[in-house]
Amino acid sequence: MTHFSKVAFSLFLSWSLTGEAFVPSSWTPSRNPVQKDAASPFVTMSRSRASQSPFHQTSRLFMSTRNSTERDFYAILGVGRLADKAAIKAAYRKLAKQYHPDANPGVDTTEKFQELNRAYEVLTDPVLKQKYDRFGERGLGTSAASDAEGSPFGGAGGRGQEVDLGDIFDSFFGGGSSGMGGRNGPRRSGPIVGDDLRFDLQVDFKTAVFGGEEKVRIRHLETCDTCTGSGVKPGSKVSMCTLCNGSGVTVQVTRTPLGNFQTQQTCATCRGTGERVDEYCGTCGGQGVNQKTKQIKVTVPAGVEDGNKLRVRGEGDSGPKGGPAGDLYIFLKVKEDPTFRREGSEIYSDTTVSYLDAILGASVKTPVVDGEVTIKVPAGTQPGQVMRLKGNGAPRLGNADSRGDHYLTINIDIPKDLSKEEENLFKQLKDLRDQKGKRMGSGIFGR
Repeated sequence: MTHFSKVAFSLFLSWSLTGEAFVPSSWTPSRNPVQKDAASPFVTMSRSRASQSPFHQTSRLFMSTRNSTERDFYAILGVGRLADKAAIKAAYRKLAKQYHPDANPGVDTTEKFQELNRAYEVLTDPVLKQKYDRFGERGLGTSAASDAEGSPFGGAGGRGQEVDLGDIFDSFFGGGSSGMGGRNGPRRSGPIVGDDLRFDLQVDFKTAVFGGEEKVRIRHLETCDTCTGSGVKPGSKVSMCTLCNGSGVTVQVTRTPLGNFQTQQTCATCRGTGERVDEYCGTCGGQGVNQKTKQIKVTVPAGVEDGNKLRVRGEGDSGPKGGPAGDLYIFLKVKEDPTFRREGSEIYSDTTVSYLDAILGASVKTPVVDGEVTIKVPAGTQPGQVMRLKGNGAPRLGNADSRGDHYLTINIDIPKDLSKEEENLFKQLKDLRDQKGKRMGSGIFGR
């Protein structure tokens, strides 16, 4: 007896006696069609917009349920026996999120999760549900993954539970990727929105404050004018793909001692569309879109700041098969100004006055964001003193009639070189200040 025959005989004997297949440590399956992350039982999938493309793979996994005891599937899902399919699906989604193994670190919820899958599988299949309602779980005999008693290797004649990973991702993300809807059923159809695009725009300081209009040149995908987005040459014949029967995917089942591994792949003949085309559009090469460059005008509202983004609807990439275009997002970068600083709607700047104006007081002109104003510098102004110019700041975003304030810091210019005459005058001034101080001191302590 060959080594493989011995392994097959031991597997069959183990399954016949216990209902479970025992796999010797020296035996390794020759094929492993599903690559999984070591920490998760599910196939890793991207949730980006690219995942809406039909060019991807999905998988289904069959799990053994041979030793299951009699269970109340309605009670497991928490629904009544008169519940419709929508109520059953809603209950399943809620419980699947609650008991998913990845959502319960440190707690083994695998058995409960498998029980939910089994209940959902039976109650959403009209034939299985009818059998269950009449005879209970014993009347099912096998799961939807098989049709009759058979070997422990699953597949036709195997006792396995089919878990559609598309349904699981549906329950977690509120909708699956196209091509995952139904067990080998027709593909989900409908227009797919095109990708959003990003454009970085640098604007002047005053444009950010008061708003304005900017021109930007972009490259994006536009719907083909020749085929109107279908990718099919006008007049060409379109028929259902005979390889995948219009589903857009082909299915491969691999039998293993642990059950059946069923892998769905994008149909190579129709590229996932479910259709066969006699001749594709020559203008777009069957893609339904062409790349074009265009210039658009963008209105920058008053009060925007560095890091704000603007959305231009419908200027992203056009969707496949004539789907609507995505949006263009413009991220603003505001240039620095040599005179003004800005924090929200408040403007900050510095001005310098002479030491005489600071001492005696004066009216001086100073620049603001929308021109120039005259301010009154009070006598005795100190270095670093801040003056508030109310209403001379930046407009508030969304309310251009409301403006912030302008805060002006006063710097005092003290001369470094004095003429002989100026020096004498300052000495005289110093003597006057000293005499004034002595008189004040005499008045206080001389009594």
